[in-house]
Amino acid sequence: MTRRIVLCIDDFALSTGINTAALALAHAGRLGAISCMVGAPAWAQGAPLLRRLDGTSIDIGLHLDFTEAPLQAELGRPLGQLISMAYLRRLPRVRIRREIDAQLDAFEAGLGRPPDHVDGHQHVHQLPVVREMLLAALRERGLRCWVRGTDRAPGEHGFKPWLIHQLGGPRLRRLAARDHLTVSPRLLGVYDFTGGAGRYRELLSAWLSSARDGDVLMCHASSERPAGATSDPIAQARWAEYQVLSGEAFPALLGRHGCEITPLKRALEPAGLAS
Repeated sequence: MTRRIVLCIDDFALSTGINTAALALAHAGRLGAISCMVGAPAWAQGAPLLRRLDGTSIDIGLHLDFTEAPLQAELGRPLGQLISMAYLRRLPRVRIRREIDAQLDAFEAGLGRPPDHVDGHQHVHQLPVVREMLLAALRERGLRCWVRGTDRAPGEHGFKPWLIHQLGGPRLRRLAARDHLTVSPRLLGVYDFTGGAGRYRELLSAWLSSARDGDVLMCHASSERPAGATSDPIAQARWAEYQVLSGEAFPALLGRHGCEITPLKRALEPAGLAS
């Protein structure tokens, strides 16, 4: 049986290289979703290009951001500090809600429609306070978009996938269920961004082998090859991922593992799993 997965490129608008990679992969039919950072430098340039994509064949959503380029710059925090403040309930609820609304508004202004999904840059959408304010915003706007889950696949035994899920995944799923929102089943693609294209190809094969219908396989590809020092700590990994995902061998790898890339609406509805 063919397994339908959602290959989602994160961080759209963070750089022109990421935008170029996302659009190239989308036009080649190699993406099921794109997640956008509306406060990032390349959003104004990238949003009109996203409008040209076929909305029936790819999900385009909001990559909610509180660590890199939130619209209220003073709300930006390093991830560790944001996590601590969230669990200590020290995040300002009113300002968090205002930022979420502003990012949703900016997405709609750029795309001319609401997002197909919402997830979080560095998975911040599942943190305490942030998740409650996000779900309240979606509920009050009447948005039926899907939300990214962070459940681990059986083969994901490392500390990083476990930690990501524990930082709010189970609670987010329970709260979203109350609002009858679809949460994607499992998250693939978690690794330490080392090893170059060779290691990424091996990891990709393992993720595809364990995938099930509706699983989200996140990637962070960029078409820009780093030349010397860069402010992006995962620039080399972004280039390595793009080499693999845009390469001639990728379709054969999908076929070997019986996987097909689709948006979540196609991945789940035939299986009767969508709400």
